[in-house]
Amino acid sequence: MKTIKNTNFKGKKVLVRCDFNVPVKEGRITDDTRIRESLPTIEKLLSDGAAVILMSHLGRPSGTGFEAEFSLAPVAARLGELLGKPVRFTNDVFTEVTVSLSRDLQAGEVLLLENLRFIKGETKGDEAFASYLASLGNVYVNDAFGTAHRAHASTAIIAKFFPDDKYFGFLMAHEISNLEKLLHSAEHPYTAVIGGSKVSSKIDVLKNLSDKVDALLVGGGMAFTFVKAMGGKVGNSLVEEDKLDLAKEILADFGKKGVKLLLPKDSLCANRFDNEAERKVFPTMEIPDGWMGMDIGPEAVAEFEAVLNTSRSVLWNGPLGVFEMPNFSEGTLQIGRCLGKVTENGGYTAVGGGDSVAAVNRLGLAKGLSYVSTGGGAMLEYLEGKTLPGVAAIED
Repeated sequence: MKTIKNTNFKGKKVLVRCDFNVPVKEGRITDDTRIRESLPTIEKLLSDGAAVILMSHLGRPSGTGFEAEFSLAPVAARLGELLGKPVRFTNDVFTEVTVSLSRDLQAGEVLLLENLRFIKGETKGDEAFASYLASLGNVYVNDAFGTAHRAHASTAIIAKFFPDDKYFGFLMAHEISNLEKLLHSAEHPYTAVIGGSKVSSKIDVLKNLSDKVDALLVGGGMAFTFVKAMGGKVGNSLVEEDKLDLAKEILADFGKKGVKLLLPKDSLCANRFDNEAERKVFPTMEIPDGWMGMDIGPEAVAEFEAVLNTSRSVLWNGPLGVFEMPNFSEGTLQIGRCLGKVTENGGYTAVGGGDSVAAVNRLGLAKGLSYVSTGGGAMLEYLEGKTLPGVAAIED
């Protein structure tokens, strides 16, 4: 893997694609995690004596020009605080002003370009826009794993203009090495905990993991599609009716390969989709009409924990209930706590996906886990066995 680690970039003008797609409310950043995770790469380049030009997107602007709510100006300010030095910032991307600022940037200085997605050519993978960005520097570094599954101008197309001077940043290298471990060299027993609302969004992940894991624990709304496929009664729970046959195929495939597949024994249910709804615990195979499963129940938590406590490697993707409602978050939080204990006992624990990452952050467990991915969609596609454009562009 070609990373920045063993190369000195003194005197170089380095273009770095970061993922600064952070939550911003009323002009204030509410979570600067992604900015902090970019610091090791930026600081290494600066310590070498490089001039650093940073590129990112934020949100989903229309691509027709400047939109104040999606400006990266708050990121420039926060990054300057974290680096302890001023970060220059352009109010545009595709103009001579940017060219001039880039040309005059000196060693040890940092310039952040405005949101690349203000230009439609970014998401279109436009080669002319990629060529323009490439002209601003003489080295390219991709450190934006969260967008590595997109063939955008700044994540994949730009790399062709740096045939011998393109590298992975530290964050990208960390993500790739951990995902490779999960796919090819995880220590056994190896357990996958897969949640979320829909089977359809996890089909390829399940198929690709079927000959890699020893146990699969299924929670969240997707569990009820499996339960109904097995002949269970799920009441008003979320079910993908058109995926029942597929669920049967997945169950048969895991069974054929000797993988232990556990669905929740019981579920915390509600009589309506509301945090303040009436709550009762029912066996998951016998949820009465008028009730819907909203979280895994206490028996399910105990059974899942028993499997996890004997695991040496754990992959967790997706919440096990309606995590955003406090009254239905306990199952997800309990599994997060359990993973912390697995790590303490020397096991390898990996978490990816927005809500499951939110759970471990809420518990303050993120630092106690082996690997917390920064890219939900990119992580899923990698686990599906797909080639990510942003990764392939550096490896070519």
